[in-house]
Amino acid sequence: MPRIPYLDADACIGCETCTRICPKVFHMVSEHKAGIHNPCGDSEDKIEEAMDSCPVACITWQD
Repeated sequence: MPRIPYLDADACIGCETCTRICPKVFHMVSEHKAGIHNPCGDSEDKIEEAMDSCPVACITWQD
């Protein structure tokens, strides 16, 4: 069963890093907030890359 990413929208600063690295999973929902539109849209490795690149560490794996 694939792991599901979680994005803390309150902590998101809208830097767009995750959307550039993994656009199949992340998208901008407003000018200053990212969101998840397809949680299983890319490999776990690609999602991990977006997580590791997030400057505020607001993307984690859902429990």
